Amino acid sequence: MRPVIAIVGRPNVGKSTLFNRLIGRRSALVDPTPGVTRDRREGDARLGRLRFIAVDTAGLEETPDSDVESEMQAQTRRAIEEADIALLLFDARAGITPLDRHFADLMRRSRAPVILVANKCEARAADAGRLEAYELGLGEPIAIASEHGIGMPDLEDAIVEALEKTGWQGEPEAQNPGKDAPEEDEEDEEGAGGPLQLAIVGRPNVGKSTLVNALIGDERVITGPQPGITRDAISIEWEWNGLPIKLIDTAGMRRKARVNEKVEKLSVGDTLEAIRFAHVVVLVLDATMMPEKQDLVIARHIIDEGRAIVIAVNKWDAVENRQEALDLLYDRMEISLPQIRGVPVVTLSALTSRGLQKLLPEVAAVYDIWNKRVSTGPLNRWLQNVVERHPPPISRGRRIRIRYITQTKARPPTFAVFASQPTGVPEAYVRYLINGIRETFDFPGVPIRINLRRQRNPFAPDADEN
Repeated sequence: MRPVIAIVGRPNVGKSTLFNRLIGRRSALVDPTPGVTRDRREGDARLGRLRFIAVDTAGLEETPDSDVESEMQAQTRRAIEEADIALLLFDARAGITPLDRHFADLMRRSRAPVILVANKCEARAADAGRLEAYELGLGEPIAIASEHGIGMPDLEDAIVEALEKTGWQGEPEAQNPGKDAPEEDEEDEEGAGGPLQLAIVGRPNVGKSTLVNALIGDERVITGPQPGITRDAISIEWEWNGLPIKLIDTAGMRRKARVNEKVEKLSVGDTLEAIRFAHVVVLVLDATMMPEKQDLVIARHIIDEGRAIVIAVNKWDAVENRQEALDLLYDRMEISLPQIRGVPVVTLSALTSRGLQKLLPEVAAVYDIWNKRVSTGPLNRWLQNVVERHPPPISRGRRIRIRYITQTKARPPTFAVFASQPTGVPEAYVRYLINGIRETFDFPGVPIRINLRRQRNPFAPDADEN
């Protein structure tokens, strides 16, 4: 078990920059605008030989001005209560502010040991602010510059010393301290043994965060009636019926023409990355106004990334004519999303948890389909029948001959089809093959890819067959 270390401080002192430095990648959004971070974010961190769980938090405010800011402070306080150590950051270039003093008093009353960290110490202009921090009574401030990686060994020593004083009995050593962690590859089937990566996506204010809280049974992410509350893609380790799941709450995606603010552009980029690395994506629709064009745009992006998809129709309890609403949804899907026929649709209310029990069985089922493989023998017997029933057209005066098919990978299901003239096979015929595979071998709700390849003439080794 690894220690949990929370990074706290007033807004815009560099907490998210330090968090990204510790986990070794850009995960939390970073921007000069104060208050970018809202939900607390966790990540596996490494500092020298020390391994721990880092927690990025929202900036502490003395008097929150809104319900959302109050929720942000509540999430930060929970992070402090659950942490083994708290890092109290301040901006050494700005010096100690009254807000820093206020929260230093608050941190002294916390259960966790507190390490005072002076950030942005890359220049001599920060020396006065660092020395001024002694008056807070939290010991010697550790001078770092998280953006440039300066002072990290000193921070590691301070954390190890604090852990020793608390009597923590974990395993601080990394198993391979000299090696960097391998990067995750979304196409690597060897990663099938890890947790199911489940992303919750949709337009703003359709109830994504409320759905996440309802699934895990905890107020883990901030919710509210205002659109755009969620900014970061927040990942939560969770387990359902023995199945490990990495649940990812994402920011709402508006139409591209409406995205003007820099922070919102960063949030949308975070959501797109979450889709890219997900296994299954739950697309949340608002039952009172569905389906809108943006819903279909998001669905097509999920398909282009090759992810399995489940559609969750939220706020179902507010719909009066339910059959009419479902008929409209299925008609739009049939017209706009023919490439994922059979996608499961779950109607629910995240606020009341009605229908919630139907969602995860559908997620598990479509995940199994996304991982499914078909042996080569049945595939080629099927191919022979469909080609005889509907031969490919003539290209450049010659009949296209399709001779062989095999499944090259799963996640998503991908097939290689060998033909005499692969460039001459029209897109309509490829869709004909995809629909046949979907119906014959039971691949509903997942994108299928076909790669056309040229079959070489064994009697002409120096020239491709035309």
